[in-house]
Amino acid sequence: MKRAMGTAMLCFGLAATAAALAQDMMRYIDLSSPEMTSAEMTRGDVETALNKATGAAPADFTGKRLSGLDLSGLNLSGAILRAARLNKTKLAGARLDRAVLDQAWLVEADLTGASLKGATLFASQMPRAHLDGVDLSEARVAADLTGASLVGASIANAHLGVDMRNQSMGLMRAVLKSANLERVNARGADMSRVDLEFASLKGADLTGASLKGADLGGADLTGVTVVDTDFDGADLASAKLIAPIGLDKAKNFDTAKNRERLIRR
Repeated sequence: MKRAMGTAMLCFGLAATAAALAQDMMRYIDLSSPEMTSAEMTRGDVETALNKATGAAPADFTGKRLSGLDLSGLNLSGAILRAARLNKTKLAGARLDRAVLDQAWLVEADLTGASLKGATLFASQMPRAHLDGVDLSEARVAADLTGASLVGASIANAHLGVDMRNQSMGLMRAVLKSANLERVNARGADMSRVDLEFASLKGADLTGASLKGADLGGADLTGVTVVDTDFDGADLASAKLIAPIGLDKAKNFDTAKNRERLIRR
């Protein structure tokens, strides 16, 4: 009975009509259950499916349990992984360009050095995921990345902010609370209204990025490059803004909130 109820809740949470709840699903799911920790396929099975895929019919792993597998180095470009469970799965060096990872579970997954150019991660669950050196350029990321590591990653021209045309079910945006974004390339990225509370962005390149309405409370912005970065309405309460580069060329810095509470040294 307990497992049936858990499975029902999981299915409900992964349904498209529950998109607004997806970023708050962690409290309802037992991450230690077989549904979230086991795999129903082997690496060989995944490779077979990829070999059979075509441009018109990409490999489809929708809802599949793939947690804990070692899928490092595989070419999963264009694959459909909607609502798949990939918790603690190794995807280091994998290619996931244009992959569909909407509502997927990647808790503590290892995507170190992976390529996700143009991928979509809408309502994905990725807390504590390892994404150092990952390429998320031009990707659509409205995922929960709380505590994730993206050291040296690229989110250039990626869309992490709120799309107000698609918010009928609630506010969906990237959550990077307490994430490590040191030396990240965020040139041209849309990070409007993104949750960056207590995140570390030391040495990050935010040239041309939008931080409109972003929550930067307690964030570490030491040594960031902010040429043409838009701070309109961003909350800077207790953020560290030490030795920034190009602050005189930033946009709308005067309209940022709580500038008087910045830590400058």
